[in-house]
Amino acid sequence: MKNTTRIQLSAMMFLQFFIWGSWYTTIAVYMRAHGMGDLTHWPYTVNPIAAIVAPFFLGLIADRFFPTEKVLGLLHLLGGVVIFLTPAASGNPGLFIGMLLLYNLCYMPTLGLANTLAFHNMTNQERDFPIVRVFGTIGWIVAGLFISFVLVSFAGERLPEQTPLPLYTAAVASILLGLYSFTLPHTPPPGAGKPVSVRSILGLDALKELGSRPFYVFIICSLLLCIPLAAYYNFTQLFLEATDFRNIAATQTLGQMSEVIFMLLMPFFFRRLGVKWMLAVGMGAWVLRYVLFALAAPDQVVWIILVGIALHGICYDFFFVTGQIYMDKKANPAIRGQAQGFLVFVTYGIGMLIGAQLAGNLYNAFLGEQEALSLAQWQSFWYVPAGFAFVILIFFIVTFNDRKVEATIPGPQQ
Repeated sequence: MKNTTRIQLSAMMFLQFFIWGSWYTTIAVYMRAHGMGDLTHWPYTVNPIAAIVAPFFLGLIADRFFPTEKVLGLLHLLGGVVIFLTPAASGNPGLFIGMLLLYNLCYMPTLGLANTLAFHNMTNQERDFPIVRVFGTIGWIVAGLFISFVLVSFAGERLPEQTPLPLYTAAVASILLGLYSFTLPHTPPPGAGKPVSVRSILGLDALKELGSRPFYVFIICSLLLCIPLAAYYNFTQLFLEATDFRNIAATQTLGQMSEVIFMLLMPFFFRRLGVKWMLAVGMGAWVLRYVLFALAAPDQVVWIILVGIALHGICYDFFFVTGQIYMDKKANPAIRGQAQGFLVFVTYGIGMLIGAQLAGNLYNAFLGEQEALSLAQWQSFWYVPAGFAFVILIFFIVTFNDRKVEATIPGPQQ
């Protein structure tokens, strides 16, 4: 791959995740500040709804009729306009959530489009993609730092997360990426002329090839674990606000910084632990994170909260990335795309959708008629997803064993 192409794709990934990081980690604080504190789980509901819809859009339209870079550009331009107008709907909660749904329907397909464009223009995907993709994580980190340390100068007496500035930031970045996308290398529709079905789009055809007891245990545990996971993405920002953190967005970027480090260490751990124990460690890290949040809540112990956030590298890389690798090893080349699409549908779609609703109802049950949870209530709140994740962890350890896949991993395993 040429250096110019690598730079182009890296800039694309940077902006792609800068946009997501600008609003996703701040929207709950913004909604609470604008009288929608009991509805903060809805952005994390419409996001997985869009993740469920995205494969249909990609499979039926984007993959078959139009160049990838043009679809990517148009969706980001439309999404930029929608999210720019969204703060104007703050006085109407239903309209506000509807605008977020419309925005996510524009944004979520671009995740697959960006990956498709990158893979198509690489000569060695295994070598080149991690280098390009890490700029996405850097973009998320920069977004958090930008909000906390730059936008704070324009927020007056309020936290920048309590203002529409992060949403406007996402809008400007989205429009910039939309325009920039038309300069990216030409990438013809990858599925032009191929037959299509709903089963193939969702990856259900791949189940014929992948079906085995360990595989079904993995899928069930992945879906179930994403239910308690949703509480982190929705409520950590509100928890940080309650425990008097000022730089909320920047504080959460500790998780992405950790993610970069553990992504680089994954090959080392993979050879020594294998698939089962990599996944188990990832699941266990989610349990530990929630326990740490609960222990820190009553006395606002800052360092314990920071450790819980910094665990994100293990939580995400060891669970999600290892899961993607496991699916790749299980699938033959003909169904790898379907297999990965099915995993996204199950985790980011169904699992996160159920989790967002359950976490929101749990939060509202604790909230009652109050404006915010007390520190003691936050402790009780975090113990619930911790217990849920712990049960799934034990079930996984007892029931999962895929010797066939483990045998393909070189090096010592424990």
